Amino acid sequence: MTRELFPTTESSPMHFEEQALGRGYRTIAGIDEAGRGPLAGPVVAAAVVLPEFFDLPGLTDSKKLSPKKREELFPLIRAQAEGVGVGVVSAADIDDRNILQATLAAMVLAVDRLAAAPDFLLVDGITPMPLSVPQLTLKRGDSRSLSVAAASVVAKVVRDRIMTVYERIYPGYGFARHKGYGSAAHREAIARLGPSPLHRRTFAGVREYLEGS
Repeated sequence: MTRELFPTTESSPMHFEEQALGRGYRTIAGIDEAGRGPLAGPVVAAAVVLPEFFDLPGLTDSKKLSPKKREELFPLIRAQAEGVGVGVVSAADIDDRNILQATLAAMVLAVDRLAAAPDFLLVDGITPMPLSVPQLTLKRGDSRSLSVAAASVVAKVVRDRIMTVYERIYPGYGFARHKGYGSAAHREAIARLGPSPLHRRTFAGVREYLEGS
């Protein structure tokens, strides 16, 4: 589905959802991911279907929210949403597929795990999902659509929690603090300890420390 089918004036945070409803779609899911850039850990995607008259003050792109605010919004989204699905693709699968394909795979998993199949998708970014469901890609979708913003919060909170658990399994790297992103402390830990099984072996910043590289 092309952008031209939707007016460019965005008059409300549910603009794209309202436009899809006006064209006869009934179950509209916002899709977003967390964890494309880190050196370690999975990529996590979420799909969220919101009710037609949804309103949650403070909800926006998860990157603009503090960890505390995301944690506050997470249960409210879960309670009010008509459907929430989450997909997780491991670091090993990221290395096998590449990060773009792994991200799309996580998004497909998230959609598949919705209780009711959506008939329209609002996808953050510029790459369509490999599904036959009608969809619209949105640059900065997490700042323009409440469904996508809700998905961004769910994906980010789930991934942060996963990385906090991994801190106990692979101590010394600081995963609970930096969540696998390439901070100076994380890079120093990789140089000192070597990559863990959680690290993305094809990523610069990790592959240099692999035996035989």
